[in-house]
Parts: sequence; structure tokens; C-alpha cells
Amino acid sequence: MEEKTNVMRILEQKKIPYQPHFYEAGGAVSGAGAARALGEDPALVFKTLVTEGKSGRHYVFVIPVEKELDLKKAAKAAGEKSVAMLKAKELLPLTGYVHGGCSPIGMKKFFPTTIGRQVEGLERFFFSGGKVGAQVEMAPKDLRKVIRYQVADVTVESHIQ
Repeated sequence: MEEKTNVMRILEQKKIPYQPHFYEAGGAVSGAGAARALGEDPALVFKTLVTEGKSGRHYVFVIPVEKELDLKKAAKAAGEKSVAMLKAKELLPLTGYVHGGCSPIGMKKFFPTTIGRQVEGLERFFFSGGKVGAQVEMAPKDLRKVIRYQVADVTVESHIQ
């Protein structure tokens, strides 16, 4: 058994059912790579992205690994004129997470969170367990017991395969 992450401790503290998954991350960190390593349908594996709005506020988007964040749709969902991806070097100080290990649960501070519309109808989905090589699988309805989030159409098809 791998070491528990803060995400897993938070879920256990709140008595939320989840299934931990660990995999050998290897070289490049990618959501599609995580899906392959887990042997799961990429449509069920989501990545966590952090953005900064024109106002200076930060927003979290959780979307399927094979999709890209549409910055115009994301800005509309956040109620901002525009949003931009957070620079990688700013991620750890702001959230407490490294690139490839960012989870919507357990950030240093809660940020408004939007999950891609693709989550609707899913009984379970996967997202980062809070470190590279760790994922948690849980029901989207149970995630609402831990964090507040909205669901919106914020993605476009990825050009990268």
C-alpha cells in the first residue's frame, strides 16, 4: 500500500467513500498517461487546472484528460472578462501542489471550482490524489460533500493525442 495523501486523509476524515489508485508515473506527466497506467477509459479520468482571471482571482477547472480548457468558456463560467493558465512556477506556492499532482481537494485555500459538463451522468470518475502517481476514484455526487463546485461546458477537443 502506498502512502496516503492529504486528499485521501480529507476524504477519510469526512467518511467519503473513494478508491485510491497508484501507478508508476515514469517520465512525462500527462492525464492521458495516467489513464493508460490505470487501464481506465480516458473519459473517466479528469485533470485539475488552475487559472487566474483578469481580476487577479484564481479559479480551478476539472476536465477530462483528453480535452482542453476553452479559456473563453472558462472565463464565462468564472464570471471574468478573461482567464489565463497559471504559470507552473506559481502552482506550488498558491495551491500546495506540483504540476501533475494538483487535486481539487486539499488546496491551501479553496478557489471557485468548475467541473466539465462531461461529469454529468458518471457514476464514478478519477482525479489526482494530490501527488504525481496517485489518483482517487469516487462518485461526483460524493465530491459535493467535500468541495463546492459548479458544472459547465468549459472544454474543446484536444489537438494532442
